Amino acid sequence: MVYLDHNATTRPTAGVVEATTRAMVDGWGNPSSVHRFGQEAKHSIEVARGQVAKLLGVKGGGRGIVFTGSGSEAIALGIGGVMSAMKATGKRVVVTSSVEHSAVRGVCSQMENDGEVEVRTVGVDGDGVIDFGALRDAVDESVAMVSIQWVNNETGVVQDVGAIGELCRERGVVFHCDGTQWVGKMETCLEEGDEGNDPSAGSLIDVLTCSPHKFHGVKGVGILWARSDSARRVRMVPMVAGSQELGRRGGTEGVPAIVGAGVAAVEALEWLSLGDGERARLSGMRDRMEGAIVERCSEIMGEQVVVNGGGAQRMWNVSNLGFPGLEGEALLLAMSERGLCASGGAACASGSLEASEVLIAMGVDQRVGRGSVRLSMSRQTTDAEVDEGIEIVCAAVEVVGRSMV
Repeated sequence: MVYLDHNATTRPTAGVVEATTRAMVDGWGNPSSVHRFGQEAKHSIEVARGQVAKLLGVKGGGRGIVFTGSGSEAIALGIGGVMSAMKATGKRVVVTSSVEHSAVRGVCSQMENDGEVEVRTVGVDGDGVIDFGALRDAVDESVAMVSIQWVNNETGVVQDVGAIGELCRERGVVFHCDGTQWVGKMETCLEEGDEGNDPSAGSLIDVLTCSPHKFHGVKGVGILWARSDSARRVRMVPMVAGSQELGRRGGTEGVPAIVGAGVAAVEALEWLSLGDGERARLSGMRDRMEGAIVERCSEIMGEQVVVNGGGAQRMWNVSNLGFPGLEGEALLLAMSERGLCASGGAACASGSLEASEVLIAMGVDQRVGRGSVRLSMSRQTTDAEVDEGIEIVCAAVEVVGRSMV
């Protein structure tokens, strides 16, 4: 099997599996219990919190970090919890973009339908980059929060969170960033004051959410970090009542998944410490794969294959390719039959023959959008997998193309 669907989920490492298993076998106590066994489980959570804090570049052992049950729950708390806490201010507007993950779009839509907030959606250019002028115009005195992703899950396009954060700080609004496809793949520094800290790396973000299973952790845990310093402390109302997680998220913590998240954070930080060279190597691997597929499949089809978002800065691991006139679902099935795992964009959007909402928002032609597939790598992807993936994609394009003649 060739797995090129790492933006959907990544394989847990051996270290993560071992730590998670150990927590299930030996550390299954309730962390809210006062006895030693329970407190040992609680200690393991705090160790993991500190490990995640180092990956995120925050100090103080991670006092602003909340563990939830998933990345989507973290987003719901990060947006809904903060907006609920800001009701007294009279500000009820959330500004977001047209290319956000469905978890962001979903919670914003639900809150707007319930009459709790007004949502303003800012458009993007043809590569999926936020229209910054429109964003500036949208953020007025009625806005409480801006929620913009760091990296698009479908195209890998990177947004300028430094500039967005500066705007939010200038206008006095909370900046929530969905960092799911950034954290663990690039260096992250969320707190100011570190030598060499670059604001574009996240020091102007107020609330960040992410999901460890995107960087080789296990599913069943999400991460929310909220700024807790006295000058910019972010308040939120819990969506699940309870005393756990500093009262911000009730319910008995999923200790094994949290422990696994801590180990995944340590391993990701070790990989990041290898420097830019390793990311450059993987980016070159992605470019080689992308270039070969575009060249060969354009010749097979007699029509140019499109790289969606190809004109913008992208994360090193993602390639979203549009095959005009073909059906993405048919391509994915043909690839799967030959042993390649890929995606049509967001994993939760599979099954639809329409272009994804992200590609529609970018203005991608429907013929291209319906025939688009996402290939996404991880730090574990090998040259051999890429070579085999190229051959499988080209074979699938040839087969599906013949069937549509």
